Amino acid sequence: MTNSPLSGEQTTITHGPYSATIAAVGAALRVLTHDGRDLVVPFEADEIRPVFRGAILVPWPNRVVDGTYTFDGVDYQLPLTEPARGHALHGFLAWARYTVIDRSDSSVTLTADVVANDGYPWPLTIEVTYALGDDGLTTTVAATNTGSSDAPYGTAPHPYLRAGEGHVDDWTLELPASQVVTVTEERLLPVAVEPVDGPGAGSPLGVFDFRAPRVIGETFIDHAFTGLTRDDSGVARVVLRAPGNSGVSMTWGTELPWVQVHTADRPEAALNRVGLAVEPMTCPPDAFSTGDDVVRLAPGAMHRAAWTIAAL
Repeated sequence: MTNSPLSGEQTTITHGPYSATIAAVGAALRVLTHDGRDLVVPFEADEIRPVFRGAILVPWPNRVVDGTYTFDGVDYQLPLTEPARGHALHGFLAWARYTVIDRSDSSVTLTADVVANDGYPWPLTIEVTYALGDDGLTTTVAATNTGSSDAPYGTAPHPYLRAGEGHVDDWTLELPASQVVTVTEERLLPVAVEPVDGPGAGSPLGVFDFRAPRVIGETFIDHAFTGLTRDDSGVARVVLRAPGNSGVSMTWGTELPWVQVHTADRPEAALNRVGLAVEPMTCPPDAFSTGDDVVRLAPGAMHRAAWTIAAL
């Protein structure tokens, strides 16, 4: 019997100059290239995936503070998977092994189940489809409630985008968000949703205003944003460019009204600021506690969310 690599079964799909490799553990986007240029920070097939790279986050993205929440009058306690800060982080399936159920040269669909448990007593079936086309890589997450009562639900991806050569400090970011969620320093507890341009000129929150493209520099970002400007089709677009004008974009629709952005600050030199995490989310941090934009998924109902990463 041949052991699979640590990140699970590997599926590579191609279309024109694009190539993507999906790892079964976490249904993770392990590699995405355009003409051989990395559009996301990759990782090796036979390594434990660093810092959630490329994972699909369900049935909630981001943090549930203290792992506690109330839904329909019942209190629940989730496992604390971010023990240093005391939170439940990024759902249940980031380390689950998905099964491939369909594939072609340019697409693959994987599935896994969220098993009902004491902290989340709702069974869900998750299908993740990656499809390459002329416009880049589109990922669709479809969640179906297979239980008998309404379930709270949210999702997001966790890619670290790469604009080209260099590090985050060198790249120019365009982020069409007018509001940012301020957080506490130690535990990253959400405090308030604030305008990035207020109050008044010289606001300290101006460091988070990337509505006009500008170099990220030494700015530290690990924040959720909202108030997204969209085109006539309801699409929001983040653009990241390197000094040589190579770049990458990420787009998504109105089902994802929030986005977490992180400059990947890490003590390890090999991980530090090597990519920009861009995580379009259905709901903000600690949404299970606040109820903000939590999807109420009825029995038998399906929720879909999709996003596209493309070379520039």
